Amino acid sequence: MTQQLFNHFAFAASMSLERLAERVPAAFAEHAAESTGPRYVFISTREIVSALMDAGFAPTHATQTAARHANAAYARHLLRFQPVVETVSLRDALPQIVLINSHDGRSAYQLRAGLFRPVCTNGLMTPIGDFGLVHVSHRGNVVRNVVEAALQITGEFSRVGDAIECMSETTLSQGERLAFAEAALALRYAGRDDKPVQPAQLLETRRIADVGDDVWRTFNAVQENVMRGGLCGRSALGRAVRTRGIRAIREDVRINTGLWKLALQRIGR
Repeated sequence: MTQQLFNHFAFAASMSLERLAERVPAAFAEHAAESTGPRYVFISTREIVSALMDAGFAPTHATQTAARHANAAYARHLLRFQPVVETVSLRDALPQIVLINSHDGRSAYQLRAGLFRPVCTNGLMTPIGDFGLVHVSHRGNVVRNVVEAALQITGEFSRVGDAIECMSETTLSQGERLAFAEAALALRYAGRDDKPVQPAQLLETRRIADVGDDVWRTFNAVQENVMRGGLCGRSALGRAVRTRGIRAIREDVRINTGLWKLALQRIGR
């Protein structure tokens, strides 16, 4: 897929503030939860979104944690932003900024580097050394600090591109691919001795673009199978089951970043 087609896809996927309000109403809360302390500085995520858009970032995706009744107004929410101006070419992926926040006092603003592959609509989240995760507390000039953090992460996208190129040029043996899938399975079902599927099932490709034995394509095949679920397996009691897709924001972050680190290890980083 050409970079021009990437850019067309990104702009087509851009979301308006009205659409964001429908998808993540917690981002448009007008005040913080009553449980927050006196030092908590409330800044509606809407102000952050508007500031990021003014700084050249277009929102492309949004989701929030399912919560009961009143808590839904302050729930954890995740938004993805695409730089409007092309900053770096990353093979078949688009660099993004991932913003996570809540208005219940349980988390600071989190900004992460992210990747998005139009070929498979995967949302890949990746830490980049000390630049891959920035926490901005609900104190001081929150809006300015978030925008500065987003620009800081954008300046490091080239390092992600270098890693992707190295992954694409690094071939794995079948044994090494199975070892990667086994590590991914342990990550997905952390703390569980029983796994409903076998490592080899995570290597099954769902699209032609992921057929291959290099680290990049192996990583993407495994990532999609883990995140989307739907694989046939057996429960600890022997019942036929299908693996569940990942919906919770915490698990999305934990597994995506964990899988990226596993891929980096295969190229010695």
